[in-house]
Amino acid sequence: MKQCMTSQAYDLSQGQRGAVIANNGKTRITTWLDDEVLELFRQRAEAEGIGYQTLVNQTLRASLSPQPMIDETVLRRVIREEMQAVKVAA
Repeated sequence: MKQCMTSQAYDLSQGQRGAVIANNGKTRITTWLDDEVLELFRQRAEAEGIGYQTLVNQTLRASLSPQPMIDETVLRRVIREEMQAVKVAA
C-alpha cells in the first residue's frame, strides 16, 4: 500500500511565499499598448535579434535619460556643414 506524505513530513517553518527565483532589478507590470505600437516593437526587436520587452525597456530608459541641449553655436555649425556639403555635391 502506498503511503501518503503529510505535512508532518516537511519542515515548512522557514518557508516563504512568493517567487522561487529572486528578481534581478526588474518588476513585472501589466500595461496596455496600441496594437500597432506593439507590432512595431516586435518587428524592430526581431530585426535586432532581441526580445521586444527588452527593446521597450531600452526605449523607455533612453527617453528618460537627460538629452544634451543643442545651443545656437552648434546648430549654426551643423547648418554650415550641411550647406557646404550640398554646394560640393551640386
